[in-house]
Amino acid sequence: MSKIYFVLQQIIIFIAFGSIYYLIEILYDGTSHWAMFVCAGLTGNVADYLHKFHARMNYIKKAFFITSVILVLEYVSGYILNIYYQLNIWDYSNMGFNLHGQVCLTFAFIWFFIFSPLIIWFVAGIRYVIFGERRPLHVWHIYSLFFTEVLGLIGLKVLEPKNLTF
Repeated sequence: MSKIYFVLQQIIIFIAFGSIYYLIEILYDGTSHWAMFVCAGLTGNVADYLHKFHARMNYIKKAFFITSVILVLEYVSGYILNIYYQLNIWDYSNMGFNLHGQVCLTFAFIWFFIFSPLIIWFVAGIRYVIFGERRPLHVWHIYSLFFTEVLGLIGLKVLEPKNLTF
């Protein structure tokens, strides 16, 4: 694969993730900020890196990395924009377990358990639809594998991933 094609793929993934997240915020809250577009786009690029170069990494690790990237990007951009430049784009200081009002534990759990598996599926879907790569697993299959790994991590063996068919 040429470097130009690789860069083009990353730009498309950046724009797709940034646009989708920006639209979700507009629909949910009626407002968004360009910084959220950038954070979502960069998160998409990290998820794509994990998909492309660490395909065999388990879903818990992928979700952990994706959630960590989201939190770091949100904290750094929030610290710069909200605290340093005082733009007051978002403020989580009224939520428990927050860090300087820029990130909070509640949303970290939501990103990890709800959105990270969806992000893993979405990046594979973009690669399938736009770049003609291998068809991704069904989104529910990814969630079942993810939660099977989570339950296995805490010692519960409810499902065997190799026996799941969709």
